[in-house]
Amino acid sequence: MEESCKNVYITTPIYYVNDIAHIGHAYTTIIADMLARYSRLTGANTFFLTGTDEHGQKIAQSAESRGKTPKEYADEVSGKFRTLWDDFDISYDKFIRTTDEQHKIGVQHAFLKMYDKGDIYKGEYEGYYCVSCETFFTEKQLVDEQFCPDCGRPTNIVKEESFFFKLSAYEDRLLKWYEENEDCILPRSKKNEIINFVKGGLRDLSISRTSFDWGIKLPESMNEPKHVMYVWLDALMNYITALGYGTDEKEMSHWPASIHLVGKDILRFHAIYWPAFLMSLDLPLPKHIAAHGWWTRDGEKMSKSKGNVVDPKKVADAYGLDAFRYFMLREVPFGQDGDFSQKALMDRINSDLGNDLGNLLNRISGMSGKYFDFKITSKDVKKYHQKELDEVESILENIEEYLYKMQLNRYLEDIWKVLTIANKAIGDYEPWAKMKEGRTDEAMALVALITNIMARVSLLLDSVMPEKIDKIATSLGITIDNATYVRLIKNKELIPGTTITKVEQLFPRIEDILLEQAKPAIVEKAVAEKESSKKDEAIEEDDNLITIDKFFETTLKIGTIVDAEEVPKSKKLLKLQVDLGEGRNRQILAGIKEFYSAQDLIGTQACVVANLKPAKLMGMISEGMLMAAKDENGLSLIRPEAPKKIGTKIS
Repeated sequence: MEESCKNVYITTPIYYVNDIAHIGHAYTTIIADMLARYSRLTGANTFFLTGTDEHGQKIAQSAESRGKTPKEYADEVSGKFRTLWDDFDISYDKFIRTTDEQHKIGVQHAFLKMYDKGDIYKGEYEGYYCVSCETFFTEKQLVDEQFCPDCGRPTNIVKEESFFFKLSAYEDRLLKWYEENEDCILPRSKKNEIINFVKGGLRDLSISRTSFDWGIKLPESMNEPKHVMYVWLDALMNYITALGYGTDEKEMSHWPASIHLVGKDILRFHAIYWPAFLMSLDLPLPKHIAAHGWWTRDGEKMSKSKGNVVDPKKVADAYGLDAFRYFMLREVPFGQDGDFSQKALMDRINSDLGNDLGNLLNRISGMSGKYFDFKITSKDVKKYHQKELDEVESILENIEEYLYKMQLNRYLEDIWKVLTIANKAIGDYEPWAKMKEGRTDEAMALVALITNIMARVSLLLDSVMPEKIDKIATSLGITIDNATYVRLIKNKELIPGTTITKVEQLFPRIEDILLEQAKPAIVEKAVAEKESSKKDEAIEEDDNLITIDKFFETTLKIGTIVDAEEVPKSKKLLKLQVDLGEGRNRQILAGIKEFYSAQDLIGTQACVVANLKPAKLMGMISEGMLMAAKDENGLSLIRPEAPKKIGTKIS
């Protein structure tokens, strides 16, 4: 973040109240909370928004199935979200609900402004509508001519009077914005997907419905009482109505947003529809729209039927909130899919937090108490340890850039490099030996060096683990605030002197998993299926023949490779983004790096096995497999003889 930047505005998506919060919601909100806490620490005028999205046909149907009114149902689920974020000590400045009166007025104001500008017109819509996704699709986007490309559920043909937003009129302006703002969409690989989508042509967007009434009505002056606004128009406007747009506008000085955090499944709405709406309203566009990946559990997609959905509250209660926050932020590069497992969480707690961080604090306490009655002075640190200080300052010099480019794991990796310097220094300089030799000033300098390193680390980790860092700061005798941040991080000063106090062990070692892994019935079913599979395999191996039905269990499709890049540290793997006509790209890891360059593959077609269970390779999810043939002359991808429509089935 540039020092000249006085305002930082960070948002999560407003979460749809069709179900309780899951690990994906927690992940987004924890990232936003980290950025907000860090921004406040640096002295930025920070505004952090979260909330709930409560309108639309899906909410009305969910409420009806439970015998509640839509408002009663929304109140109940929204309350659960807010309670969870309060339990998680999420430092939001505003929790917005789309049922708030201020929001309604602001949305109606925006609608009328776009209408008066000529960007909204009345017509008739006929198309395929997915209630679950609250999204319209064209026939060519459907899977098997019926199913939603995003969630797989059946769509319904909807024909009704509708108001339309002239999205097509903003195609060129959107492409220009993408081109001129390198980091407007993060990670950049996601930006390429959006650009390709827009280049494929934009259709005007239906933005009102008449078949249900649970939503925001059009402005009274339009005299269209049967219309309610399309839920995505309503929802996206929250980012400005929360600041008072269309009402008091008292917080609009925070606009434009610094970072909109979203899941990759809703990136299209935020990176295409939202900027177009803002252009129509003559408002500045957000600086960054950052899309994160999805979470699996133990390598499998989470679902209620499998009994493997991760409840973030239960995990935090069992393992500690700060440990859970650290794991979520450190475990996976932003933008990639992540996998939750209790073993991985335990490893992070025992190794990173227990051994590297917690044990270092224990050593500071132990050495300062044993040698110096807990009183530390930094007067000789530069004399004896300028080398270590230079190493630390070199790492921390530009660490902030990682945060605002959404490279959160790299931010934490660099902090752990600093902890490694501190732990190594103790072994290298052996303060206990120096005390025996009467070189007390050198021993003091070493303990003070470690104390100063821990103080700087604490300031940088406060946004990640505020509860534990508060205890570390108390132990070190420092205060986590902007003045201390400026003194120790920006100005690179040392603590003149301090008195160390003992604290309890911050991260006790965990030997056994603390939460039930899976429901017994699910496990039994999985075992039974595995045994059945073994029998089937044995039968097939007798003559190596399969039936035609068995063959058709494999779905083969034509896909276009829209993006490709090398996988770091892999000699064989390329990471591909493949369009199968599903409304989203598939990530496929292919071991073809020795035979094809990433650049040569972009824009070409390939034959894809489309119904493989997702697999994890080098910590990344692969959602399919390219067909290829290999002999002594090398490897060749199997491709269509002539270009085919994406998603075409191979039979």
